[in-house]
Amino acid sequence: MRLFMRRRGEAGPALDASRTLADLVRTTLSLEEEATVSVSEISCGDPACGGAETVVLVMRPGRRTEAAKVLMPMAQVTPEALLAALRPLMPGEAGVSTGLSEGAGRV
Repeated sequence: MRLFMRRRGEAGPALDASRTLADLVRTTLSLEEEATVSVSEISCGDPACGGAETVVLVMRPGRRTEAAKVLMPMAQVTPEALLAALRPLMPGEAGVSTGLSEGAGRV
């Protein structure tokens, strides 16, 4: 299993949250060992952005990278919120969006 995480400024709890979410992504999507999961927290300095959000990238061999976004800081992401964001990436789900604006899609 490959797991990419940003280390710049990350403390222990943020690293633990990233690993926990990545494990949940792997389980939820039944990812093969060769797949890579990246979980990052993105903060925008502009007050109009709405604060921090969590971005999940799923990279599978031979497929386009898929992305899901949860509009809350990584430490606040619940399993239910993550599941809702990942739903369009699940096999057999219709209506996968083509961008991040609706929460998930291919990039």
